[in-house]
Amino acid sequence: MSMQDTASSGVALWRLVADGIERGIADGRFAAGDKLPGEMEIAETYRVNRHTVRRALAALAERGIVRAERGSGTYVEAQRLAYPLRSRTRFSEIVGADGREPHGRLIEASDDVATRELARELGLKAGAPLVRIEAIRLADRTPICVSTTWLSAELFPGAGEVFAATRSMTKLLEHYGVRDYSRGATRITAGIVDATDAARLDLPLGRPILVVDATDHDLAGKPLVTKHSRFAAERVEFLVENG
Repeated sequence: MSMQDTASSGVALWRLVADGIERGIADGRFAAGDKLPGEMEIAETYRVNRHTVRRALAALAERGIVRAERGSGTYVEAQRLAYPLRSRTRFSEIVGADGREPHGRLIEASDDVATRELARELGLKAGAPLVRIEAIRLADRTPICVSTTWLSAELFPGAGEVFAATRSMTKLLEHYGVRDYSRGATRITAGIVDATDAARLDLPLGRPILVVDATDHDLAGKPLVTKHSRFAAERVEFLVENG
């Protein structure tokens, strides 16, 4: 059946293009992380105009199958990252076990003071000086989460500079002599991405996120860091492990 015959039978051209690209992903012509051909090339392949191609790609992006990167192109979205939630949770280890390359990127490090809630989580007095670290975590080139982490400025002076150099919270803690640590209770809630995090995670406005709040302790039970992380819901699946 030709493109024109299919269109005349009531199937929209953009849907046919989207289905064709999705079949190419399913049969391995386009692998996870691959850059798709440009709009002009796709348009020539399917003998449609670029507006039709854009609508097809937008539909695939809406379903989390592809991801458009500004000024770069459109890429096949990787399968969801299986992310275990356990007493010892390390982003780099989880991503590496999935066969991807973990990356951390500092967005901003700043001074802060402990609110009552943060003071309670960190075992400090309200108003105690803190270091606040905003960072983005990626698997290969795909943004997975944006995290806000608070640490005691007295216990971890210069933590922002250390994170900028190491790009890893585990290595940051090692820098201060913390060789191992464990996760306390983890709270997960659902949310909708705001404009700031949408840009950071390369998500359209209004897409769902998973919000994770947790505090890590040393092996003696002393609080070290508390985190507020926002995960792209379409790129991760949490696995709750007992024990």
